[in-house]
Amino acid sequence: MSVPPTPGAVWSEMLRGNARFVAGAPQHPRQDVERRNELAGGQRPDAALFGCSDSRLAAEIIFDKGLGDLFVVRNAGQVSSDSVIGSLEYAVAVLGVPLIVVLAHDSCGAVGAAIESTGPDAPNLPPHIWRQIAPIVPAVRRVIRSSDSAATDGVDVIEVGREHLRNTVTEILHSSELISEAVAEGRLAIVGANYRLGEGTAIPEIIMGDVTDTAA
Repeated sequence: MSVPPTPGAVWSEMLRGNARFVAGAPQHPRQDVERRNELAGGQRPDAALFGCSDSRLAAEIIFDKGLGDLFVVRNAGQVSSDSVIGSLEYAVAVLGVPLIVVLAHDSCGAVGAAIESTGPDAPNLPPHIWRQIAPIVPAVRRVIRSSDSAATDGVDVIEVGREHLRNTVTEILHSSELISEAVAEGRLAIVGANYRLGEGTAIPEIIMGDVTDTAA
């Protein structure tokens, strides 16, 4: 039986894939007919990725991965929910992934809508959209309180995105005993990263657990 990869080994490979994507030299691995047939009987992904639904965040392309490599969960603004936590727990407990990547990005529409919603003349949003972006609002208010301006016009959108990313990782750990125990035991790590749309790079912002690649 092969030894399962460590969180560090998986994250290092994802960084190498992202570097190939940024350089314009992706390998497009494991995307052929043989791989498709190989996976028909089951899956064993290397990592789970929870990211924003933005069409520019195609996870397998960004990290130069193939079929069966990533267990992907997405919604607008990468907002934690029961369904998200349940999906990530499944990835950890059943599929045995050693790594969860939470992927945010700049120019996020959900973050922008959350910022606009805190303004004094903010229009009413459709209820389902409001419920989706409401968990981002605490990050907006925290950034406003820490800035010199009390108005939403002066809010640093990038900083709000980073604050929301930190909140999301924290919420995953607080909401799931299964996930937090796996991190504490060293079987799992969580990386919160920001994707830069113009550059194509995934920049780690928060790391929970050990992502040291001892084989590197």
